[in-house]
Amino acid sequence: MNALTELVTVLFDLLVPLVRFLVRLAVSLVLAPLVAAARALRLLDQLLRSYGRVLVDVLRRSDPQYQTLPAHRPQDEPQPAHRAYAFGPARRDLRLVAVHGRRAHRRRTADALRAVTDELRIGRDVLLALAGYTGALSAALVTLPLLAAALLVHGLVVLALGTGGGLAVLVLTGLDHAALGARRLRQGVLCPHCFERVRRPEYECSRPTCRRRHSDLRPGRYGILRRRCQCDERLPTTLPAGRYRLPGYCTHPHCGRLLSTETGRLAEHALPLIGGRAAGKTQLMAAMLTVLRRTDPDGRAHARFADEETAERYRLQREVLEIRGHPRSTPRARHRAHSVLLDRARPPRLLHLFDTAGEHFVSREDTDALRYARAARTFLFVLDPLAVPDFWELLDPDRQTRLDRTLASGVPPQPVFDQAVQAILAMGVPLHRSRLAVAISKTDLLDGTGLLEETGPPGGTRPPGGTGPFDGRPVPGAGVRDSDRAAEWLERALGLGNLVQAMRNEFGEARFFFTAAVLTEDGSVHPSVAPLLDWCLADGRRARARARAAAAAVRPRSDARTASPGARAT
Repeated sequence: MNALTELVTVLFDLLVPLVRFLVRLAVSLVLAPLVAAARALRLLDQLLRSYGRVLVDVLRRSDPQYQTLPAHRPQDEPQPAHRAYAFGPARRDLRLVAVHGRRAHRRRTADALRAVTDELRIGRDVLLALAGYTGALSAALVTLPLLAAALLVHGLVVLALGTGGGLAVLVLTGLDHAALGARRLRQGVLCPHCFERVRRPEYECSRPTCRRRHSDLRPGRYGILRRRCQCDERLPTTLPAGRYRLPGYCTHPHCGRLLSTETGRLAEHALPLIGGRAAGKTQLMAAMLTVLRRTDPDGRAHARFADEETAERYRLQREVLEIRGHPRSTPRARHRAHSVLLDRARPPRLLHLFDTAGEHFVSREDTDALRYARAARTFLFVLDPLAVPDFWELLDPDRQTRLDRTLASGVPPQPVFDQAVQAILAMGVPLHRSRLAVAISKTDLLDGTGLLEETGPPGGTRPPGGTGPFDGRPVPGAGVRDSDRAAEWLERALGLGNLVQAMRNEFGEARFFFTAAVLTEDGSVHPSVAPLLDWCLADGRRARARARAAAAAVRPRSDARTASPGARAT
């Protein structure tokens, strides 16, 4: 009996552990898939969350630990501006996400496997530990193609951004060039200081505390519609977007000064005034600016000054006009042009009036420096009749006493015109497609002397019809008939037939005007100035078409090119 009891006890001691083992094995076999799945889902969630966190932190740049690649700093760029996201930072972010996403995946997987190992060390069931390993490795392997697909999508987005940004840059650049072409500014804007063409001005940041200059402000790597300056100010990159509102500067090394206000918004019109010293250029310019500054009934002026320097100089010249004084001679050194914005003109434009010292038209060295002539297709020659030597000799003593010879220019108009034409031709200006307005100045001094009533030299005969074509007053008209009368007066009364013929030969179209740059009793400019100004500001394309038609109507110029202007006139 005792033996049987002992046998039963031994069998029980053997079966109980076996049963326990089988039960635990059964439980482990049942729980292992669940443990593996739970471990896999947990790690999968951690891996996806870590990738998302890396993506967000890299894109937002909220965590410095992910900024391990050099950033595109404005201080290191050729332009003081931030790179547009599609042209550099997007590729950098893709690389950062790939690098740190891979590191996060490796780190999370290693942490999961280490946790299973730690559980095994403290007595965890081996089968469940193996299930944990299996689940962790399965999650790590499953997430690899998922993360690769996410990176691929990210890369495609970056590629689309770069491609779309490049196409947008091309389209906006084309529109910007079209806008410049419509304003005839593809060759650049005109600097009113050095008279050179500036293809791409330097634009200054609009923030008062910054004032950084951008030498290439157009759609590109630093911005498509807007550029973000180093100070974070947003700057327009195209002309239609308002780039012209920024202060622009000349880029030529010897200049670098401020351009006119709103440079690039309007087509530019250069009008050089040519004439000898004290011929009346400055006073005529003041009168023309006064005409441009006249206001409509609504109180709006026809023109606005494009810079403060023009406004200040005009105020001084206006005072001279009001007191009927004589302005000082233009300084020999070149200075800023008079620039006005003709917003209400048709077509609107930016007008540059160049008043040059008369001494520049005496020597070849000085006229070579007058580079503004290359931008002009209409020229204004100011002819002082009092500067013609033969004219004074033909006057009788009574008429000589009525005129103040000290007011006459010291240089006759013929050499001034010849030297100016030679210099302009040397600059490559197509004079046969250009126009010339000849302003016979100081006719207010001649009014009352009877000189304007005559079509021939003093003592000659008048044309049939009584008092002659001028009725003792400067003719204010701008028509061809009035121009022919003025040209006839120059030929017969002043003996300038050679000069008149040279003007008509050299230029495609020449028009002659009697002008008096004075104010009338009511404070308005003499009516002879407005027709001259209207003709000079006529639409450029139509005016050039008329000039070409006039050039085609004259004799061939092949033989005329071989002689000087004065010689061809004879």
